[in-house]
Amino acid sequence: MFDKTKIYNIMLIIGITGTLGAGKGTIVEYLVNHKKFTHYSVRSFLIEEIEKREMPVNRDSMVIVANELRSKHSPSYVTDQLYFKALLSGENCIIESIRTPGEIDSLREKGNFFLFAIDAPSPLRFERIILRNSETDNINYNTFLQNEQREMNTSDPTKQNLRKCIEMADYVFENSGSIENLQLKVEEVLNQIEK
Repeated sequence: MFDKTKIYNIMLIIGITGTLGAGKGTIVEYLVNHKKFTHYSVRSFLIEEIEKREMPVNRDSMVIVANELRSKHSPSYVTDQLYFKALLSGENCIIESIRTPGEIDSLREKGNFFLFAIDAPSPLRFERIILRNSETDNINYNTFLQNEQREMNTSDPTKQNLRKCIEMADYVFENSGSIENLQLKVEEVLNQIEK
C-alpha cells in the first residue's frame, strides 16, 4: 500500500486547457519528451468510449459522450479517472484537454496541481488543425468556429466551458509564434513552479 501524502508532495500534475488547435499537444510533447512527464489524454479516453459504443469518431461524438459521462457520474469524472491512473504511477503527469471548471476544482483538491491554458488567433488555429489532420478535425472553418462556440460557455457544470477554464488557469500561454518560443515560455513557468 502506498502513502498518498508522500506522492502528493512529490508528484506534479499539470492540466492543459485551451482553444481548438492552440497548441495543447505541443506543450504535451515538450513535457513528455524533455521533462519526462507521463501523458494522460481526455481525448484518448473519450475515443475509447466512443469506439466501445460503435459511434463515429468525431467532435460531435466526443461532446455527446463527455457530457453524458459527466452527467451520469460527476463533472470531473473523466479527469478523475485519468488522475487515478497517474496516481498509481507516482510520476509527474500532464492531463490534457480539461474542459470543465469541475475538473479543475477536483484536480486542485488533490494537491500539487497547476493549470496551463493556451490560445492563439482562430485563423492560425484552424490552419494547425487542418495540418494535424486527426479524425476529429476534418471540418471547414465555419464548423470549426461553431464547434468552438458550442464548447466556450455554459452554465451547465457537466458541459464544456472553455472560457471559464481559461480564466481559472494558473498560467496562460499565447501561442502565435514558433514552437521554440512556446517551449521557452513553458520552461520559464516550470522554473517558477519548481522553486
